Amino acid sequence: MSATPAPSSKSPGKGPDPILLTLFANRFMSVAEAMGRSLQQTSISTNIKERLDFSCALFAPDGDLVANAPFIPIHLGSMSFAVKYQMKLYGDTLKEGDVLMTNSPHAGGSHLPDITIITPVFDSKTNEIIFFTASRGHHADIGGILPGSMPPTSVNLYEEGAEIVSFKIVSGGVFDKQGLIDYMVTKPSQYPGCSGCRNIRDVESDLKAQIAANHKGIQLIHAIVDDYGLETVQEYMYHIRNNAEMSVRNLLKDAAKRAGTNELSAIDYLDDGSPIALKVKIDEEKGSAVLDFEGTGCEVRGNLNSPISVVHSAVIYCMRAMLDLDIPLNAGCLVPLEIKIPKKSLLTPSRTAAVCGGNVLTSQRIVDVVLRAFHACAASQGCTNNLTFGAGGKDKDGNSIAGWGYYETIAGGSGAGPGWHGTDGVHTHITNTRIGDVEILERRYPVMIHQFGLRTGSAGVGKWHGGEGVVRSIEFLEPMQVSILSERRTRQPYGLEGGGPGGMGRNTWVKKCREEDGDLDEKNGVYSRDINIGGKATVWMGKGDKLVIETPGGGAWGAPEGTTKSPHAHTKSWEPRGSIAERAAAQAAF
Repeated sequence: MSATPAPSSKSPGKGPDPILLTLFANRFMSVAEAMGRSLQQTSISTNIKERLDFSCALFAPDGDLVANAPFIPIHLGSMSFAVKYQMKLYGDTLKEGDVLMTNSPHAGGSHLPDITIITPVFDSKTNEIIFFTASRGHHADIGGILPGSMPPTSVNLYEEGAEIVSFKIVSGGVFDKQGLIDYMVTKPSQYPGCSGCRNIRDVESDLKAQIAANHKGIQLIHAIVDDYGLETVQEYMYHIRNNAEMSVRNLLKDAAKRAGTNELSAIDYLDDGSPIALKVKIDEEKGSAVLDFEGTGCEVRGNLNSPISVVHSAVIYCMRAMLDLDIPLNAGCLVPLEIKIPKKSLLTPSRTAAVCGGNVLTSQRIVDVVLRAFHACAASQGCTNNLTFGAGGKDKDGNSIAGWGYYETIAGGSGAGPGWHGTDGVHTHITNTRIGDVEILERRYPVMIHQFGLRTGSAGVGKWHGGEGVVRSIEFLEPMQVSILSERRTRQPYGLEGGGPGGMGRNTWVKKCREEDGDLDEKNGVYSRDINIGGKATVWMGKGDKLVIETPGGGAWGAPEGTTKSPHAHTKSWEPRGSIAERAAAQAAF
């Protein structure tokens, strides 16, 4: 049951048929797309069903990423590490009907809420592993010190929830429910101040949806093998990887030529001052490069430490984003690159270091640094503005009580480049999720959205201006714990070529208070005071309190050319759409 060895990319022979190359690239991508549709349709959580915070992909028998649909970049680059870790762990012992589960940052995971389900695909004739299907989804709560499992102030990994290095969630076709409860509920609650998973029923249901999505991928892979034969399918699997490799080699040669030098560098900083430094040395003859992060700050006492797999995800995303070619993101993008990460840095955290912010925030800064080194575009918002709120955990006697947690990321402005303006109110770079719909959010949770719109004046000003951030104001209708984990609250997203920086973000607690302690809100008839809670905070919100999140804008490219046009001159006017607007238009037609 060993994996079929990969053919050598250096082996002589006739080159691939370009038509078949395109056909197989799209067939492989369609497998991942179908897996994603299956996962979305069968899941029940807001995070996966509505926010689409999940990824599905197809992997070679050696664990390399073959193809994916346009899901979450930070998932896709790091999932290969997870597949290869499990391969080393289980060797030749995997059998038909086995499904593996993992989320550990030290086993190829990103952060603990992202749980990866891996299923080997066996050849029906030889019983050898010919592919792997895998799906990774963000689960709203897997335990830890706070509902939502994204605590802003965590300093140890166990505070962020359940860690699973490897768990055979399905063995020979049998689902291990008790093992899941042990991993997700019992073990996390043994740590001081921590709870187990606060809503294990939802987590279990979504994990089963991931298992089903993987199985859908297996069925489609077998269909492709039946159509073309295993030898041809695997041959073109490696041709696709080699095509990506050559594309990146050409990109590196062009980058050195444009820059007039084969040595590039950049540095940027987290809000706490920790530097992320990068030096790129390009071999123009081979089209290869060494990316050295020497000079990056040491591990932090917080959760902005970033696992090595996440660093590779950010780099592979940047390489793919800079390619002006329609090819699947795959392992070939990394072949020409040697990534050096200094020991004892925040990019090589220790075994117990907290990492939940490293996946969603530090990864954005890594992208900023790589794109700055290649002079590709100005900085985008550089943040995902992670909001969590919920209730439940443990009572005063330490007993677990039922609860719930909600998590979402909030859009901001994207950076401008040579020839284009930034985009307003969009999820940027390593995240590709949606935000929770207002109607769904208000129906499922005790909250009310007072404002959700663009944040005027937050875009960087220049010849090509940055995108605007957004404002999201949420009122809490019941007392609950609310947490925000964000960056770019003390340092602006940079502009390039004379373009101005984007605006910094801000998080404001509008707290109800007595008449003598605040000002009257005439609209609501209550007194309140505004409190800046900073970029990373947990607050116990009272009934009627609000949190106003103002996200960063994107940086501009090029100095302004004496124009007095509004930064929003490029933005189309808003047009109502959707079922209500269509019904109103239909009525007006009569």
